[in-house]
Amino acid sequence: MTSGTVRVLIADDQMMVREGFSVLLGAMPDIEVVGEAVNGREAVERVRELAPDVVLMDIRMPEMNGIEATREIVAADGSAKVLVLTTFDLDEYVYQALRAGASGFLLKDASARQLAEGIRVVASGEALLAPSVTKRLIAEFSKLPARPGPNAQAAYGDLTERETEVLVLIAKGLSNAEIAERLVVAESTIKTHVGRILVKLGLRDRTQAAVFAYEARLVTPG
Repeated sequence: MTSGTVRVLIADDQMMVREGFSVLLGAMPDIEVVGEAVNGREAVERVRELAPDVVLMDIRMPEMNGIEATREIVAADGSAKVLVLTTFDLDEYVYQALRAGASGFLLKDASARQLAEGIRVVASGEALLAPSVTKRLIAEFSKLPARPGPNAQAAYGDLTERETEVLVLIAKGLSNAEIAERLVVAESTIKTHVGRILVKLGLRDRTQAAVFAYEARLVTPG
């Protein structure tokens, strides 16, 4: 981010959606829409050209869908965060998008205020899931077999007891402030723990940390 301004790229195959989001976000003093893309392939190219802070990514697009585009953007660029937007409140899309590296997820019927705040949250490195989606996601996780990576046990075994505790609370959807209150420590201490967790597990953000915790069965849904 430059001077506190969040640079945003909008990727959606519907012109009215792109224009609508551009108008809404253009009214925000701390958000700048730097470009648009009409499909996933173009979104990947635009990220390379424009280096946005956040990509608003539609799920269903021609040539390359939003999930595949998210995967390529995350793999190629460590700084751009992806906020997935969709009209489909379906578990398979939520799970696939998060697995692909999306940092947040909102439904397209979100208000202008929710959209702008979502962009700010994701740009700051926090996770973002619409409440209705979070409930469905947790329910879906309860149906899935454990699918940790081959070294998952060893990976989270490197965490300290407190770091493991923080990881579990991240997976339960608590913010740094809420975790600090729960553990009766300073919020800055929690930020330090989160940073160390991400480094030790080789993850890019707390959204991926939450996915890891569920897949490794450190957290039991329900």
